[in-house]
Amino acid sequence: MALQKRLAFADKGENFLEFRRKQLIFELRKLWKQYKTNRKEFLSLFKKSLKLLNLTYEEMGKNNLFLISKLSRIQYKPKIEIQHKKKAGIMIPKIKYELIQEEKLPAYTFENTSHYLDDLINVLKIFFEQLIQFSEIEDLILKHAINFKKINRRINGLKNLIIPRLKFNIKKIREILEEIERENYIRLKKTKDIIIQKQKTI
Repeated sequence: MALQKRLAFADKGENFLEFRRKQLIFELRKLWKQYKTNRKEFLSLFKKSLKLLNLTYEEMGKNNLFLISKLSRIQYKPKIEIQHKKKAGIMIPKIKYELIQEEKLPAYTFENTSHYLDDLINVLKIFFEQLIQFSEIEDLILKHAINFKKINRRINGLKNLIIPRLKFNIKKIREILEEIERENYIRLKKTKDIIIQKQKTI
């Protein structure tokens, strides 16, 4: 009876895990579409920022741009806040990113700088936001995939090891009980025959 209860529990567990696996497959498919869209946008911005960076280097030199970037650190203050939310048993990080501009005027003059510099700064602002969104989706897909792998392993363990072993043990116990029942029946029949013979002799 205990083994039968364990078998029923294992069957319920397998059904639940199967349902959970289907849920994860659905979520992964939905996330994959979103990931592909974000990846395309991210790579497009990445190429654009590299192109603008290269053009800025050509016009004003690497050292001058490096100096401006150091001065801009005083002007721009990035604010990052990470929160974790639990969704369908998975911890999801949510990154809040804000670029605070303390000074309204830029940390450089327009005389000795490249005309691509403003475009580069604007593109980089969008690029960092896109980078955070892209990394969030990538992390989410990875976590879903790890969870799917774990559930798959558990289902295979239940299907191929635990449930067959329980069924085999139940079958063995039934066979033993049937054998004992047959032996008891034969013993009782022989006892009955002995009693009948004794009664006849008396």
